[in-house]
Amino acid sequence: MKFTGAIMENQGSQGSRWIAGVEPPKEMLTRGMTSIYEMECREQPECLARLLRAYDEDRSIKEALEQLRNLTLSEGPVVFVGMGASYCSSITASSFLQSFGRSSFAVDASEWLHYSQPVWDETAVSILLTTSGESAELVQLCKKSNDKSIALLCNNENSTCWSLAQIRLPILAGPEYGNATKTYTNATAACIVLASHMLGRTWREDGERACATYAVALDKVFDLRGELERFCRGAKNIELIGRGPAYGGAIMGSLCIREMTGHRAAAHSGGGFRHGPLLDVDESHVAIISALGRTAELGIDLANDCHARGGRVILVGTEERRASERFLPVTIGAVAEPWEGITSVIVPQALTLAMAEKFGAKLPPRFQYGTMKE
Repeated sequence: MKFTGAIMENQGSQGSRWIAGVEPPKEMLTRGMTSIYEMECREQPECLARLLRAYDEDRSIKEALEQLRNLTLSEGPVVFVGMGASYCSSITASSFLQSFGRSSFAVDASEWLHYSQPVWDETAVSILLTTSGESAELVQLCKKSNDKSIALLCNNENSTCWSLAQIRLPILAGPEYGNATKTYTNATAACIVLASHMLGRTWREDGERACATYAVALDKVFDLRGELERFCRGAKNIELIGRGPAYGGAIMGSLCIREMTGHRAAAHSGGGFRHGPLLDVDESHVAIISALGRTAELGIDLANDCHARGGRVILVGTEERRASERFLPVTIGAVAEPWEGITSVIVPQALTLAMAEKFGAKLPPRFQYGTMKE
């Protein structure tokens, strides 16, 4: 298959060892991580728009989507398999399918590889997500599943996984040298599109509105990043909380903060946080709570309880609210479910940039794939 997008352009002598199979321009090699991270964050709306156009217009992509839909007509759950940011994208897709009555689960690729092989045949289809296409666990899954119903969502058309998979869909994010930002956004959008196709639901109108809302929200929130950093400064713990699609955004946001800044951050589902970690909230704690979608009121209620226990709260929602010393509301535009899987990660991305600008980035840029270990 030959897809639209920039992934296949400017192949370098290093072949697939360059990130996304593309040799970076020389000036990129001299840039610092904070600069690269901001650049890639701000590229997200354009990358998202490009993916939506391709998935609506490209014949080979549409053929792959139809092949995938036909596999889901079989009995058994639809399983999304990934690690890190790819696992986060999987949560949005599985949550969406479940909401419309289609059994679906997001699973960690390493766990699926080492502990779940006896039930692989019980799925309708396994959809493997990998940005690099070279992660050791995903490569092993592709090799061991070559006679099973699998599909691949990948950002590297020169990768080992791409060469092994029969049904392949591109992420179309281009090379990414920092923490997962545009690959997460595009992979999540692709998951929403393919899940919509499985369900026989239209997606283009909601996707275009989400893309426009996302672009406005990203600029607005990134302009507030200094305020976000000052609000969180001195916190011993930053915990991100979401439900449904925004739970994937919470995990992605915590990974972003930890990988880029070295500051400890953790993610929880709304219910998981209420029935445990809420008990130790105090003045040393910052909670970033997404109050989005059908469970927005539960997020607001949890924010009030964290605040009552002395904690600081950043509440991400769609309604204007009054700020106070320990309460910082951030308003973003509403999007149709499950597109909040994308918009919910904007605040932690902006906070990460502000922390990196203030204290330096802890993660160096990566221009080539290194050794992939399980």
